[in-house]
Amino acid sequence: MSIVTTRRAALMGLGAAALARPALAQSGFPSRPIRVIIPWAPGGTTDVQMRALCDAASRRLGQPVIADNRPGAGGTLGPAALLNSQPDGYTVAQMPISVFRYPHMAPRPPFDPNQDFSYIIHLTGYLFGVAVRADAPWQSFGQFLDYAKANPGRINYGSPGVATSLHITMEQIATERGIDWTHVPFRGIAENLQSLLGDQTHALADSSGWGPLVEEGRLRLLVTWGPERAKRFPNVPTLKESGIDIVSTSPYGIAGPKGMDRGVVRALHDAFREALNDPQHTAILDRFDMPIIYLGPDEYAAFARQQLEDEGRMIRRMGLRL
Repeated sequence: MSIVTTRRAALMGLGAAALARPALAQSGFPSRPIRVIIPWAPGGTTDVQMRALCDAASRRLGQPVIADNRPGAGGTLGPAALLNSQPDGYTVAQMPISVFRYPHMAPRPPFDPNQDFSYIIHLTGYLFGVAVRADAPWQSFGQFLDYAKANPGRINYGSPGVATSLHITMEQIATERGIDWTHVPFRGIAENLQSLLGDQTHALADSSGWGPLVEEGRLRLLVTWGPERAKRFPNVPTLKESGIDIVSTSPYGIAGPKGMDRGVVRALHDAFREALNDPQHTAILDRFDMPIIYLGPDEYAAFARQQLEDEGRMIRRMGLRL
């Protein structure tokens, strides 16, 4: 693209924004609080991050942005609630990657990700890892896998739910290594941690809410799942370093009901994009080793279409069903 074309596109974009602002001013959006559905239990990584984002966005929008927790069904209850919400911009939801898996696994898909949502902004992804109690006998992920393979059915692990990235990846590892272990789904990190600390499960696979307990020495982090080692845990190897060619970060964003006015989508996008880079929010991202993975509305919609195809291939290959 030439410099002239680039400048012309930029001017056209500015013109469109100028046209959108008066329309929004006339409609008075937002004139009341905005509800953001978080499809996970309070206290977990996503909940803490999304609440910080909501606080920062409320300062931009001039209205409260209220977090509404609706955990369950692998993170799909929140997005499913959008099906019965008005497309007026006052109800949106965090969109976990399980949204793109469930339609391939359910006999009657609850929604169509390509048709039922208005994509607003893509935000970030997780640091995932597998942790055990500090007094567990396994000093490395390799030792843990070797024990699980030598003792079929004896190991159980907790995750945030069926068809989440944690569950899918652990089952991919089991298939690759010929392991038979038991998956125990939980509604959130608090329940998962409680079960592990109470010696009811042998390990947990979850996002970095385990970090403080690892730093306190109560848990041992065996492996992380990112493309490179986590800044806070530089001595812990990645899956790839452990001989398993998988990178899993489960990126996510925010969407609303289908049929939202593009001006409202743009207003929400602009507020959340500024909030994404707010120092109080980026401090939370740093705390949980979460990268910024920004996409605008059109790019996010294209990403969603591709994600739905990719997840479908994986689900069919693994033969997963709800």
